[in-house]
Amino acid sequence: MNNEIEAQFLNINKNEIRERLAGIGAKCVKSEVLMRRVVFDTGPHSFARVRDEGAGKIVMTYKNVSDDKSIMGTKEVNVVIDDYENGVMFMRGCGLEEKAEQESLRETWVYELIDANGTDPDGKLGEVEICIDTWPWIPTFIEIEGPSEEAVWKTAEVLGLDKATAKFGSVDTTYEYYYGVDPDVVNLHTPKILFEMEPPEWARKRIR
Repeated sequence: MNNEIEAQFLNINKNEIRERLAGIGAKCVKSEVLMRRVVFDTGPHSFARVRDEGAGKIVMTYKNVSDDKSIMGTKEVNVVIDDYENGVMFMRGCGLEEKAEQESLRETWVYELIDANGTDPDGKLGEVEICIDTWPWIPTFIEIEGPSEEAVWKTAEVLGLDKATAKFGSVDTTYEYYYGVDPDVVNLHTPKILFEMEPPEWARKRIR
């Protein structure tokens, strides 16, 4: 599996971050789109999912989060498929327990990082992906994913984001941050996280 080298920054204003991204020369490669996913239980600290990412792209993913306090704490493997429903049926057919149906909005930008000399001799910079994510019941946040820790932190710096405020891991830790709810409540006991539904009891009183 590959390391997912990624950091989250919370409570983002969409229009403001779009202006910052455009200002540093980043390019919007996918306008905001509704993404849907079905998530499956694969044991402690891991999950599998089938996600419709819009524009005909369907991805099956396995993730293992060994440390939600570290930028290097998540490993993943992705497989692109051509049919969402077949992907869900495949997971069910493998005996995996379906634990949640979820929706989010995502807008994707890319930023080409180079050093002061206009080069990338060590291959540590390169292309960075910045996703503007909106989930039900929590403020918009961004995810910065790159080929190295250096690339992620450099991108955060040019966007004016404080490394000390970065969060890691999956979206369950984001709900934990805003509501003080154990991630297992989100992962195992909230079967639907959808924009049009009423929030469950735990999501009716934010602590931040």
